[in-house]
Amino acid sequence: MKKRFLSVLLCASMAAVSLAACSSGASSSTATTAAPQTTSAQAETTAKAEETTAKTTEASGEKLVVGFAQIGQESGWRDAETLSIQTYASENGDKVELLFADAQQKQENQIKAIKNFIEQGVDVIGLAPVVETGWDQVFAEAKEAGIPIILLDRRADVSEDLYATFIGSDFIEEGKMAAKEMAKLLGENGKIVELEGTVGASAATDRKTGFDDEIKASYPGIEIVASQTGDFTRAQGKEVMESFLKSNKDIKGVYAHNDDMALGAIEAIKEAGLKPGEDIKIVSIDGVRGIFEAMAAGEANCTVECNPLLGPLLFETAAKLKAGQSVDKWVKSVDGVFTADMAAKVLPDRKY
Repeated sequence: MKKRFLSVLLCASMAAVSLAACSSGASSSTATTAAPQTTSAQAETTAKAEETTAKTTEASGEKLVVGFAQIGQESGWRDAETLSIQTYASENGDKVELLFADAQQKQENQIKAIKNFIEQGVDVIGLAPVVETGWDQVFAEAKEAGIPIILLDRRADVSEDLYATFIGSDFIEEGKMAAKEMAKLLGENGKIVELEGTVGASAATDRKTGFDDEIKASYPGIEIVASQTGDFTRAQGKEVMESFLKSNKDIKGVYAHNDDMALGAIEAIKEAGLKPGEDIKIVSIDGVRGIFEAMAAGEANCTVECNPLLGPLLFETAAKLKAGQSVDKWVKSVDGVFTADMAAKVLPDRKY
């Protein structure tokens, strides 16, 4: 009989908002595709998850216990993902139990949380890894303990036999889509700058690869004149954009690996006496409410959506693993593109 534990928080404060990111990486041997999360699709996903977890609980006579190690709290996207996970657990408390750890953007805290989950004997471990590398040992410990690991929204650079599945987006493809939208906005010509995510994070690595490769291969008239990490935060996005504006003339576009950095860049552009969305085009990734508000106000041009509402899918997959069912190595979520002319209509229905 597994012990029952109250939720664990490595960080007591729920103060800001979190690090962007779903994630992608090298292709896996098998993959399924999750539907885009419209209101009806999200409801269907939740209902399916509830049915699966209920069957697992009934069959075993025990709750499904999931330990989840979250990155932190820097962006609206990450907050939405955390809320999705915690809400599902709260609403299905008769069937599931969540042990939740906030790692404050530190890999050592995530490793510590995983070790705690192993010691506590959870059924499944969920992880949104802050960086790609450095997980082999602790993943091997989980495997030895017979506890499967689900990677959520970001990949880890480990052997495929050390984790059960990855749930998330194709970030390389997101980068390519962003590049195509930027090219449309600029008429395939102009100087642009790039705000990168956290160094070593798969979301940042893949979104840069997808965008940069597409620009170089298809749009020779567009030049990336500067590229620097903004660590997926609004404050850093603003700071780096201020530096870009001082050192580069005639910037025509900004590509940000997430919306929060784009929102920071918008502040810097306005303070420099320029018009974001007009003088400098803004393309970013995630699809948070703030960027839709900016697009509706004419201050941003395009966002590539990366859906954070992954809680139901996490628990459905965990229930399958506990029941001994097979799951695909990559469960893909589907991304969409939203442009400024769509923002006002879509904004009232945004869930995050």
